Amino acid sequence: MAPTTPAAVPYASYLRVYEPLAAFPEPERSYWARYARRDRLPGAQEELRRSLADLVPVPPVVVPVRESADAFVAEVDGVPCVCPWRTRLRGWQALAGLGDELPAPVLDAAVPPVVRREALADYERWRERNPDARPWIRTATWHVPVRWFVLFADEEREYGKGSGGGAGSGAEESPVLRYRTPMVQARRRVARGLRVLREELEDSPLVDGLVDVGRWLEEFHPRSLVELDYGGLVYTLSEDRLAADHSAADVAEGLAALREGDGERASTVYERLTERWRTVRLRGLAS
Repeated sequence: MAPTTPAAVPYASYLRVYEPLAAFPEPERSYWARYARRDRLPGAQEELRRSLADLVPVPPVVVPVRESADAFVAEVDGVPCVCPWRTRLRGWQALAGLGDELPAPVLDAAVPPVVRREALADYERWRERNPDARPWIRTATWHVPVRWFVLFADEEREYGKGSGGGAGSGAEESPVLRYRTPMVQARRRVARGLRVLREELEDSPLVDGLVDVGRWLEEFHPRSLVELDYGGLVYTLSEDRLAADHSAADVAEGLAALREGDGERASTVYERLTERWRTVRLRGLAS
């Protein structure tokens, strides 16, 4: 059976980058240094609850008025690394992509056109002042993009009880399935994966997606930590399926098969991955 779902949970996965304090200019560096020493740090569920609170008013507050001053924190070889939430920036970006996710009548009912226009106009003005801004967190609903698994190895997989995604000592204990790897390893695997895909596949969306991820990773400090977190998706799969899910190993096997010219084995692996997520994605369409 699937784990018990908490009251507030998005059925989404996350790709996060935790940067060392040295990556941040002052005075932000000093702020995050103090922040990382706090006795209690917020977890993913707390971030979600704050976001949901903004959706209660009519019309909803689809993008926070102020940028979040919170972050997830992880320790890498004794060095604190932070992953700023940047919920305002991520809210704008998510809003811009809603048209591709929802039918127009549903979108208009959930977020009135006037609210969207005002928010996106604010985003354009903000981007003019902050042309180099980028999020530390990427989100995918109702699945984990195959290209994300390219960044990780099976031995970096962690499955068990934890803080519910991201680092936060005050978060509730909940199932966690995640991968973590040093930035240098993630970039190396992206380069290797792209080399194989470009040589063996003439035209594939996977190539474009992996190029995009690689460019995003290049924007961060080389001593960062990269994390893939199944997030709320752990509540859509049974415990047996979670325990048996080794998608990063499957992707590595598929790339190895392509490199060896074994298209049949690569196709079998891809079909296995597709089938694993088909049921989950169908739930998203039904909801």
